[in-house]
Amino acid sequence: MKPAPSAVAAARAARPVKDALPRVLLAAVPVASLGMLCPVPSLLIALRRQAYAHWLICAGFSVIWLAWMAQALLTPVDADGLVFLMDVLLLLLATLGPAAHCLVFWRPARVRKVR
Repeated sequence: MKPAPSAVAAARAARPVKDALPRVLLAAVPVASLGMLCPVPSLLIALRRQAYAHWLICAGFSVIWLAWMAQALLTPVDADGLVFLMDVLLLLLATLGPAAHCLVFWRPARVRKVR
């Protein structure tokens, strides 16, 4: 017995939301932690894909995280000018960079149908 056409259409309409939810949640990790967990999404992508390029991207975000931590530790509280601009730039790179990487490159595994 075949399912009703409306049930099939409803299942197809819910699929993009279901597929995008893990990507959005993983992309929210560096943004919600203000860059403290910025290598985590890239590390997960690199572990899943096992591609050299993703490992390089993960290493790049780890270097950005280390630079941001060093800058935060060495910057006085009342920083202004170029030091403040560097803080803001590193914070943006540590939050928005991994989020964009996650939203662009991570795709959930596709299930193959057996005939």
